[in-house]
Amino acid sequence: MKYLASVALVAMAATPAFADHHEKDWNFGDGTTPERWSTINTDYAICDAGLNQSPIDLGSPNARGDVELTTNFGNSTGTIELGTEKVQVNFPEGFGMNSGGKEFNLIQVHFHTPSEHAISGERYPLVAHFVHATNEGELGVLGVMFEEGEANDALGEIVSGVGEGKGASVEFDINDMVPDDLEVFRYMGSLTTPPCSEGVNWHVADTTLTASAEQIAAMEANLGPSARSLQPLGSRLLVAPSE
Repeated sequence: MKYLASVALVAMAATPAFADHHEKDWNFGDGTTPERWSTINTDYAICDAGLNQSPIDLGSPNARGDVELTTNFGNSTGTIELGTEKVQVNFPEGFGMNSGGKEFNLIQVHFHTPSEHAISGERYPLVAHFVHATNEGELGVLGVMFEEGEANDALGEIVSGVGEGKGASVEFDINDMVPDDLEVFRYMGSLTTPPCSEGVNWHVADTTLTASAEQIAAMEANLGPSARSLQPLGSRLLVAPSE
């Protein structure tokens, strides 16, 4: 089926680490110094030469408006996938989001510590990236940042699953990791990991959720510093929610 084939390819491209860590020839740096991944592998040339790279600082939008975004999330059983600088949950078919009338199918959620996008220079301790693709393979990501506070039920299940190891099955309500009032920053960017492919429809929630200090620490223990340095916005359109 066309859908299954395109999603399989997209899932490989959107994964923040390869399945076998021996094949992974790049790593995150300190999150501030440019990584220069193109010097590691010429296949990553766009990481340094691209003009539409991610993440960016969302604190200086050049437009405001209410992006039409709805989600079709719910209770799901997912599979834990682990690797170097990688914690990911793969989902079955049936969930997704609609952005501006375009349907995106949910593939997986993975995490970074700290958050990759910043808001006026501030990065939060944890972010979840919900990776989606259209039937044609166009990528769409929804990012949700977490600050320290009350524990998050869904994250609790994921942390427990990570403790069980790769391949563990976890069940939780995906909605528990998404703000009830979902308003987003919207722009066109890239994957934040090699090969840094551009053409990614980025949506980042302007409302943060909370995770306990223990949950954040557990994620950090598995991910380490895993945020790419901030990239220039350039001439791109960055839409922030209406004030």
